[in-house]
Amino acid sequence: MGAGRQGRVRHDPRRRPVTDPARSAALETLAAVRERGAYANLVLPGLLRDKRLTGRDAAFATELTYGTCRAQGLLDAVIEDASGRPVAEIDGPVLDALRLGVYQLLRTRVGAHAAVSETVDAVKATSGRGASGFTNAVLRKVSKDDEDTWVARVAPSAADDLLGHLAVQYAHPRWIAQAFWDALRANGIRSMGQLQALLASDDSRPPVHLVARPGEISAEELALIVEGETGGLSPYAVYLPGGDPGALEPVRDGLAGVQDEGSQLVARAAAVAPLEGPDGGRWLDLCAGPGGKAALLGSLASIDGARVDAVEPAEHRAELVRKAVRGLPVDVHVADGRASGLEPGYDRVLVDAPCSGIGALRRRPEARWRKQPSDVAGLTVLQRELLAAAAALTRPGGVVLYATCSPHVAETLGIVGDDELLASAGLERIDTRPLVPETGLPLGEGPHVQLWPHLHGTDAMFFQALRKR
Repeated sequence: MGAGRQGRVRHDPRRRPVTDPARSAALETLAAVRERGAYANLVLPGLLRDKRLTGRDAAFATELTYGTCRAQGLLDAVIEDASGRPVAEIDGPVLDALRLGVYQLLRTRVGAHAAVSETVDAVKATSGRGASGFTNAVLRKVSKDDEDTWVARVAPSAADDLLGHLAVQYAHPRWIAQAFWDALRANGIRSMGQLQALLASDDSRPPVHLVARPGEISAEELALIVEGETGGLSPYAVYLPGGDPGALEPVRDGLAGVQDEGSQLVARAAAVAPLEGPDGGRWLDLCAGPGGKAALLGSLASIDGARVDAVEPAEHRAELVRKAVRGLPVDVHVADGRASGLEPGYDRVLVDAPCSGIGALRRRPEARWRKQPSDVAGLTVLQRELLAAAAALTRPGGVVLYATCSPHVAETLGIVGDDELLASAGLERIDTRPLVPETGLPLGEGPHVQLWPHLHGTDAMFFQALRKR
C-alpha cells in the first residue's frame, strides 16, 4: 500500500487545500493530467480564470505547472531515491504534491521553508496527517542538496553513459534523447555538446511565437501593437515577451495567431516552392487539423488568387480548422487524407503528417512522459500512405511538401529518403533550403530542412519539398 495511504485520516472532499491559489491551481492541473490524461495547457487557463489569478500569481502558477510536468522524470527519480519507494506505490494526490514540492526545491528560487511547508499543508488537508508526515520527511531530505547533486546521485554516470546521464539531467525519456542523437548524426551533427544543447533547450520554457496574417497585418505592425519583436526566420513571426496571447486584440480579431515560427516556415515553403508550369491556384492541405498551417496557407492563397482544400478526418478537429480559416479561401472537408475523394490536379499539396511530435515537446510539457517508442512504427505506415495519396492528387510539375514536427529519422529521412517509395509515387526531391528566408543560420547539407530549438529557436520541424514528375 502506498505511503500516502498509511495512517491516512478520512477527510471531507469539500475541504479546500490549505495552500495559496497559485499552488492550488498547479496541483489541480497536475491532478487532471495524472487522473484523466488532460493537457496542462488546456486545463490551467480555466483554473487561472476561476481563481482570478493574474500578473505574478498567474505567472507563478504557470511556471510551477509546466515546469513540474516537464521535469517529471527527474522529479520521480529524486522522489524514489529520497523516499525509498517507487512512485507507483505513492498515492496520486501525494505524488502530485511531492512533484510540485521537489520542483520548487530544485528548480525555482522559492525558499526551502515555503516550498516544504506549503506542500505539507496541502497534503495534510487532502490526504491526512500520516501522508503529510511522509511528505515532510521526503522534502526535507531533498532540500539538503541542490539539483546538480541529485542528478549526480540518480542519473547514470556521465563517464559510462553520457547519453543516459544527459537524458536524466534534462528530464527526457532515454529513448527520446537517443532519437534526438540519431537525428543529429543523420543531419551531419556529431557533437554530444550539440545533443546537450538540444536537450537543455527542450527542457526550458519556450517563447510564444505569433503569426501575422499576410494581407491583414505585417509582422512589424503586429510587433508594435503587442510590444514584441519581429522574428528572425519567418517574415510573419513576432516573438511575444510574455502575457496571455489570447487576450491580445489582434489575436481576438483574427489578424494574428499563435504559431511556432518553424510551422510558419513549413506553410510558407508549401506556398512558394517552384512549380513546373503555371500555378493554377488549386492548393491542398491534406492533414489540416487543428488549422494553424491551413490558416497561413489560406492567407497566402488569398494574396495569390488561389484556393485551398483542407482535409481533416475528425469532425471536432475539422471544426477547429473552420474557425481558424474563417474568411479565407479555404474549403474544409471531413475525410481521411488517404482516401479523400478529391479530384486530382493540385498544384501544391502540404502533407503535415501525423507524427510522434517529439520535436514540439517544449510546448507540450507532459507529452514526453506519455509517448512510447512503439508509437513510431504505426505512424510511419500512415505517413507513407499519406505521401502516396498526396502524390496521386498532385499534377505533373506540382509540388508536395512533406513535413513533421518530429526529427525522428524513421519519420523523416526514413520516408522522403526512401528512393523506392518516391519512385513509385512519381516524386523527386528538390532542394528545400532556398525556401527558407536567408538568415545565416545553418540549414545543413539538404536537400531537406531540419530545424532545431537550440540552433533556430523553433520546434524541431522537418520538411522536404518533392516535385511530381
